[in-house]
Amino acid sequence: MIFKGVGDEQPYPPHGLDEPSDWAHLPPRMLRLDDLVTTRSELDLRALLSSDSTFYGDIFCHVVRWRGTLYLEDGLHRALRAALQGRPAVHGRVLDLDGTATR
Repeated sequence: MIFKGVGDEQPYPPHGLDEPSDWAHLPPRMLRLDDLVTTRSELDLRALLSSDSTFYGDIFCHVVRWRGTLYLEDGLHRALRAALQGRPAVHGRVLDLDGTATR
């Protein structure tokens, strides 16, 4: 399995980081794909196959830690592309709603 789980919703409370620039204060780090639960189960193949898919957004995935689980909020196409290339991890910014240190 590529991801820890596949979901269809954001089970965590609203966090107010709505624009890619809102995430810029969070330092990127490596995240294992098998530690992530997606918040979408569908992907637009145009986004996956586009060579400029990050041109208008953040180049890092956006992940929310909630109740000990890492939820992939934005960047599903980046994470899946990494998996297809045989990479077990992807760079992402983690918003910790648990208030604990990220691992």
